[in-house]
Amino acid sequence: MNDWPFSQRARNLTSSAIREILKVTERPEVISFAGGLPSPATFPADQIRAAANRVLSEAPHAALQYSATEGYLPLREWVAARYSTPQHTVKPDDVLITTGSQQALDLLGKILIDEGSRVLVEAPSYLGALQSFSLFSPQYVSVPTDDDGLVPEALSPALTDGARFLYAMPNFQNPTGRRLPLARRQALAAIARDRGLPIVEDDPYGALDYEGKSLPTLLSLAPDHVIHLGSFSKVLAPGLRLGYVIAPPQVHFKLVQAKQAADLHSPSLLQRVVYEVVKDGFLDAHIPTIRLLYSAQCRAMLDALARHMPAGAHWNQPAGGMFIWVTLPGNIDTMQLLEQAVAHNVAFVPGAPFFANGAPSNTLRLSFVTVPPAKIEQGVATLARLITAALDKQAA
Repeated sequence: MNDWPFSQRARNLTSSAIREILKVTERPEVISFAGGLPSPATFPADQIRAAANRVLSEAPHAALQYSATEGYLPLREWVAARYSTPQHTVKPDDVLITTGSQQALDLLGKILIDEGSRVLVEAPSYLGALQSFSLFSPQYVSVPTDDDGLVPEALSPALTDGARFLYAMPNFQNPTGRRLPLARRQALAAIARDRGLPIVEDDPYGALDYEGKSLPTLLSLAPDHVIHLGSFSKVLAPGLRLGYVIAPPQVHFKLVQAKQAADLHSPSLLQRVVYEVVKDGFLDAHIPTIRLLYSAQCRAMLDALARHMPAGAHWNQPAGGMFIWVTLPGNIDTMQLLEQAVAHNVAFVPGAPFFANGAPSNTLRLSFVTVPPAKIEQGVATLARLITAALDKQAA
């Protein structure tokens, strides 16, 4: 059969620009600042191995059997306790365990977006969310950002009226590494309460604050209006593919129905293994070691950028997370720059794919957590030489 009868939705599918770039970076000689991958040095393999052995020794049949769509109850209880505050108690019935937080994005698209629905997104926003939501043909409305993240004042009543939800990543956003200050969180929460604006708070990086000084979640500030997404990928290991959603009852119910149709439930064995790892406070000791490593890697890249980048280049100073966002001077096209960089064995992600509308051509994302400091220095120096050459060519 030459032509399969694909649906219109399938015909509209596009590949992730990052995933395509990652194929190139598999070459060992390439210094890759491209992938948003956690450092393998942070994976607690010994603890996961021991937990798997306990689960398979003590409850093998339950671990290998079908289980509830909502997820393993002790794990949901652990998540609920971790997100409860004196002002708001999260109940286990508010929690749905998902197969990575990427599945949560897909499920939310299914239950909240119709063709043409207005969805508010940051400019730039997480590419994986844009790719997931785009399957349901929304009308994206971009919300302005600055070095402190999303600008609440830009959320005028005309902008929010009729919007299905605002998708936001307030902690060390992918791609920019920005963290939303407390005053802006409070302003966003007030808008959500006053106008009934639903907010999807995607928070895979919140624990990665280098100084361990967390800020309140939007969930804690406006629990009736916020759907919170979390993940074990950045604090344990992405290969586990476990995330979670905390949602108001009506939303939770619909998410459960959508997940039943998608995969019945996330893997029973892995849910029990993760619970065994985290139940006795392991993360409280483990996460500081991740913060220490990532902070040192980030400082190495910031120092290299300061030494090598030409005048006019601008980048943020992350207080956590895995990314630095760079804006280049002139009208340098970072898509073209990438081709040159890969030819010199350096990779990054151009910024344009992270914009739902009106993408600038002169931005890029750098990830530093999987590259040793000496390689960071070498890669940034190479990239800066290519940028300087491009600027010199424009000036000639």
